[in-house]
Amino acid sequence: MEKGQVLEGTVKNITSYGVFIDLGGVDGLIHITDLSWGRINHPEEIVQLDQKINVVILDFDNEKKRIALGLKQLSSHPWDALDANVKVGDKVKGKVVVIADYGAFVEIAAGVEGLIHVSEMSWSQHLRSAQDFLKVGDEIEAVVLTLDRDERKMSLGVKQLIPDPWADIDKKYPINSKHTGVVRNFTNFGIFVELEEGVDGLIHISDLSWSKKVKHPSEFTKIGDNIEVIVLELDTENRRLSLGHKQIEENPWDVFESIFTEGSIHEGTITALNDKGAVVNLPYGVEGFAPAKHLEKENGSVAVVEETLNFKVI
Repeated sequence: MEKGQVLEGTVKNITSYGVFIDLGGVDGLIHITDLSWGRINHPEEIVQLDQKINVVILDFDNEKKRIALGLKQLSSHPWDALDANVKVGDKVKGKVVVIADYGAFVEIAAGVEGLIHVSEMSWSQHLRSAQDFLKVGDEIEAVVLTLDRDERKMSLGVKQLIPDPWADIDKKYPINSKHTGVVRNFTNFGIFVELEEGVDGLIHISDLSWSKKVKHPSEFTKIGDNIEVIVLELDTENRRLSLGHKQIEENPWDVFESIFTEGSIHEGTITALNDKGAVVNLPYGVEGFAPAKHLEKENGSVAVVEETLNFKVI
């Protein structure tokens, strides 16, 4: 016997990791990976007990007195048989055979697989795992993004089967247009809002409210809530939308200027106190600040939190 020799043998035993072949007085093992060019879960998908098959000798292990055999090596590699007309941009059909967080492997022919990276599954910018979109066994259609026949590698995409929502963004979301979105994420400086799959915008913390000082967006809304927005800026090149929430209403400070005139007196409640002074809640949701030196009352005591008093605008 020698490497590369083709022999006829009989399937003697089938295990989860491979098949033992009786070559006539000596046994050889076909490892599961050498049974088929395609992915298989168990050798029983390919062979049956007592079946006579042709095998090729791959290697000898003199120490263990084992012969490594191959079955798939007797047929040409499926990549060599892949239609020469398949090219980048073509649509192909296949079955999801393996899923990982970063993507899914799709078999478009036995032994010919392409990877759909998770970033090619949706136009959305949100980080998600491939399991959110696909599962093993799904029959899907995809677009060929890259193809390297020498390396036997192919990458696929499914988001390319639907229009890119940014293609006509200026028509759909023109500046000053009003929309309702879903709060997707918070940062210290603002809120990310999803207007539709693949279209997100940022409301800066300063654009949440005309009258309230918002320290963190979680004080104002919560993830999953609907929020009304107005488009302030549009950067199609970098796929960025600047949104505003307070701009849905007119700037109330134009009115406040005429109400809280210098020298006017208003009732207010102290909501917070520190060394520098007090935050005072005034009518119409307006917040004012009273410096510490102006918090002493007529009787000599100092105003405290939750106390309601008259305050003069200085």
